[in-house]
Amino acid sequence: MQNRREASMKKMLLVVLFFVLGFFCLNVSVYAASKYLIMMDAVNIRKGAGTNYGVYKVASVGAKYYLNSDTLIADNSGGCSAGWYEINYNSSSAYVCSEYVRVYDEENMANNKEPETACEIDLANKGFPSTYFVPLCELKEKYSNWNFEPILTGLDFNTVVAQESKCGKSYIETNDPNYMDTTCKSDYASTSIWKPASYGAVKYYIDPRNFFSESYIFMFETLSYVNSLDGVYASAVTSVIKNTSFYKYHLGIGNDLGEVIKNAGQNIGVSPTFIASRILQEIGSSSSLYNLYSGVYPGYEGYYNFYNYGVSDSCATTNGTTKCGLDYAKNKGWYGLLPAIQGGVSSINNEYIKSGQYTRYLQKFNVVPSNPNNLYGHQYMTNIRAPYGEGKTAYNSYKNADALNSNFTFSIPVYENMPAYTTLPTSSSDNVSSGATGESGGSSSAPSTLAPTAIITTAGYKYKGSYIIGISPESTVASLKGNLESISGNSVSITNSSGNNVDSNSLIATGMKVTINGTSKETFTVVIYGDASGDGKIGALDLLYIQRYILKVENLSNAYLESADSSRDGKVGALDLLVVQRHILNVESIKQ
Repeated sequence: MQNRREASMKKMLLVVLFFVLGFFCLNVSVYAASKYLIMMDAVNIRKGAGTNYGVYKVASVGAKYYLNSDTLIADNSGGCSAGWYEINYNSSSAYVCSEYVRVYDEENMANNKEPETACEIDLANKGFPSTYFVPLCELKEKYSNWNFEPILTGLDFNTVVAQESKCGKSYIETNDPNYMDTTCKSDYASTSIWKPASYGAVKYYIDPRNFFSESYIFMFETLSYVNSLDGVYASAVTSVIKNTSFYKYHLGIGNDLGEVIKNAGQNIGVSPTFIASRILQEIGSSSSLYNLYSGVYPGYEGYYNFYNYGVSDSCATTNGTTKCGLDYAKNKGWYGLLPAIQGGVSSINNEYIKSGQYTRYLQKFNVVPSNPNNLYGHQYMTNIRAPYGEGKTAYNSYKNADALNSNFTFSIPVYENMPAYTTLPTSSSDNVSSGATGESGGSSSAPSTLAPTAIITTAGYKYKGSYIIGISPESTVASLKGNLESISGNSVSITNSSGNNVDSNSLIATGMKVTINGTSKETFTVVIYGDASGDGKIGALDLLYIQRYILKVENLSNAYLESADSSRDGKVGALDLLVVQRHILNVESIKQ
């Protein structure tokens, strides 16, 4: 009898233990599922924790995926030193590099979270809500001199979105129906490039919290001249414009536009990097507006218009771009480089910055105007992606000047009744917009309003003549295409050296062709230094190719010869063999 009672008790204990363990596991599962990440850039979703694994697809900016685990997985390929997150992708495990995402916990996204750290307490005292704490404090920990100030708008978030998504107010470069307002029949609605932005798209781009990464936070940079940056402004400006035709032209005749723009900003009290990025946006990097920036056009010698002012559609149709722009400059007295650049800055300063639109964000979304009648109006641009595009250009310029830990102030709007988070509208293609699919290397493309060279540099790459460089070895076609199109929209196609389409999972290799359809349509040839064989990898085969070229057994030309110059000294010789060998042995990576 006792044995039977003991057996019964053991059975009951097992049942209780089963339910306890089941409850515990259930809670663990819920906890894990409550954590998700948001893509801060166009990001490869890979089949394993390393760049040597294939790519499922390229997720767009703003895409949301739940984590299988919040423990970082060590990189095994050298392509993502920060480590990888495992996510749930179509009910399977997939991996993304942690450098390009931000992790959130739904349990900690409530608007009533109490501040805990000194940074969070400081933000709370200033008036920031708790959903701003984690990402801003992560930036503050990395860049101790950065200062975040709230703009307490007092405006209801949903009201702001509704106002900014009215027909004709905001446009987006897309072919994805989820991002466009098909009911809006504005003047531009029938074009193949720009579409009226949907309510959901505006909601995402107007939410400041979606851009709290170091490369996009500069859309909130206060656009005043910072005295502590006086020593780096000229080099930062130069890094923005150094690859443009107008910079090279003036450098060739002895004019340093980096110094001129820096001086103009100092005289007016406006950030020189903002001036440089605005000039780049307005006249592009090509020579198409040579007459406006050269100062040699007959009858207008010495006059410049770096801001394309006066070139309205109606005037340009009747009189042409040159006459419209230079008439405007002459009427304004923009004679000489400094007066011309300074005059344009004064106009922007008086019309926008002094009117309360003192960040790139506010020049698109006018939510704190000094004149209440301008609320939701008087916006410099209609492109809802323009603020973060310009912000990334500014970030790259400061990064290149080694000035990121300077005393920057970021003025960030705060709205009433904000949701815990916002994401881009979900599309049939798994929340990937046409601007960042990266799925078909040779697909047709709609033109961008940016210059091809500006698209390249803003995406973090470089160009050298007709070559596109700065690409990491063993990157995929999907990765390169996605990164370029995160800036340009659906305007990039990639083919092999023969002009044939390539699979999106193929490695980007020396000799491939990248065609960017922007303000002009240009084709660049890929050069990966060290990949002289053109297979996308750097290994023994490349040593053989370079050695055979040195011995005059085999000829290398064009992109392949450029690639063989892995030492970047302008010639191919024994030093290049050494550089490639050190790369293969993981002693020192080849600088791309």
